[in-house]
Amino acid sequence: MAAILTDLKKTVIAGFILAAVMFVIYYMTQGYSGSEFGRFFFRWLHVLSGVMWVGLLWYFNFVQIPNMPKIPDDQKPAIGKVIAPAALWWFRWGAMATIVTGLILGMLNGYLVDALTLSAGNGVAKNTAIGIGMWLGIIMWFNVWFVIWPNQKRALGMVDATPEEKAKSARTAMLFSRTNTLLSFPMLFAMVSAQNLY
Repeated sequence: MAAILTDLKKTVIAGFILAAVMFVIYYMTQGYSGSEFGRFFFRWLHVLSGVMWVGLLWYFNFVQIPNMPKIPDDQKPAIGKVIAPAALWWFRWGAMATIVTGLILGMLNGYLVDALTLSAGNGVAKNTAIGIGMWLGIIMWFNVWFVIWPNQKRALGMVDATPEEKAKSARTAMLFSRTNTLLSFPMLFAMVSAQNLY
């Protein structure tokens, strides 16, 4: 077991194998409906990618940013050159995967247009709730790709920038990351309420 758990790639593969075993159990006990399983599968992918995205968002805001002042200056380059770029890669692509799988899920479940238009005139509270969650998620995704990431590249020295530009970019990235943290709570409330309260 240690051979699996000491290698991240093997750990992830083992996790997917266990999920496949659960699918086989489902198939053997419930039969198989392609459309039903397709909706479930994209919901599962949506949740997986959302956990990656929001988990890293909260890591940045609850762990990394508040603790940076406590790290000795000689150790900070390791975070800026190694940890932050890797975390930002997973953060960006987690955001992209969450949006893409969420839109596909909305389409497969037949509520995409109603949700994106906030059920304009239809009076369907569930679609309005999921729509609010979707729009908050889209705003957060936009912030990640078009504000946070370009500013982080400058702040971390991945692209040329003056010290003043780096400082300004770091602040902008932090403020938009905090904006996404703020939006994550009502976004998750809207998503979960659509599934459980309506």
